[in-house]
Amino acid sequence: MRNSADEAPKGRHGGPAATDSAADRVDWFTETVSRALMPSEFRPLDSDRFHAEGALLDLGSTQVSRFTYSPLRSRRTPRLIRAGDPEQYQMGLVLKGTAWFAQDGSEAALQARDLAVWDTSRPYESGSGLDGRNVEVVVLQIPKAVMPLPSQQLDRLLARRVRADQGLTAVLSDFLLSLAAHGPDTPPSSLAALGNMAVELAAASLSQQLGNERETPAEVRAHALLRRINTFIDQNLGDPELTPRLIAERHHISLRTLYTLFEDEPEGVAASIRRRRLERCRADLAAPELRHRPVQAIAARWGFTSAAAFSRTFRAAYGLTPVEYRRERG
Repeated sequence: MRNSADEAPKGRHGGPAATDSAADRVDWFTETVSRALMPSEFRPLDSDRFHAEGALLDLGSTQVSRFTYSPLRSRRTPRLIRAGDPEQYQMGLVLKGTAWFAQDGSEAALQARDLAVWDTSRPYESGSGLDGRNVEVVVLQIPKAVMPLPSQQLDRLLARRVRADQGLTAVLSDFLLSLAAHGPDTPPSSLAALGNMAVELAAASLSQQLGNERETPAEVRAHALLRRINTFIDQNLGDPELTPRLIAERHHISLRTLYTLFEDEPEGVAASIRRRRLERCRADLAAPELRHRPVQAIAARWGFTSAAAFSRTFRAAYGLTPVEYRRERG
């Protein structure tokens, strides 16, 4: 895949056509994962019924992969490391099912919303489907060259269970899920920036696990906070009381700090709120299933309290009034 999510060609089994042999399906999965992540060996627990699906999203120096597959065992040996090493830290987030991962003397038993980190330059063993169910995982691949945290610290986290439902790790897991779901629709020019954000969030969440939050580079902390603020804005666009002051209060920072966070962004915080509201309104106005809904109701849905002010703002942004825009899309 290049700059888009490219689900592997698949029949019912997610790889070769459904009429192909079980060996073909296993070979497809082995080749796909070895090419996308790292050379590895796989042994399904039930080869005759094995199936898998995969999707990849290229983010420049990083990559996000999403796989669903039947229960299996896997390993990476010194021979396979010599055959190919991307020299990465990889973070696997379990979405469904169960798994375990062993590396460097540590072993993590993982359930849904758990995460583990491994080093592609070292041997590992893993298994999935401990409960007999299929497994779904999202994997973030971070080259060692761009990982902000030193390897001596990260070594302490290899093959250890990390809960992904609290703190910065919850922010990271939500971000990875959003990337997997919406990344394919993102303009190619923005994907590298999203990759940088993923690296910064990963470093911040791992640093928190290490107890080094105070030692996390200022840039990492700032971007993690900015990500939380942007998520908060998206979740509260319909609230007419959503203002920079409210955002600052909810995140326990000063207005000055909030404005500083947005200095390197394409637009300020107030302009960002206004643009996102307008984008939601424009999408609703173009939606055939919402043609019965009054323009004023759509504006109110996304936080605009004055119909006249909304009409002026919409026209300034798009060159048409909301009514004209809806008519053109009709």
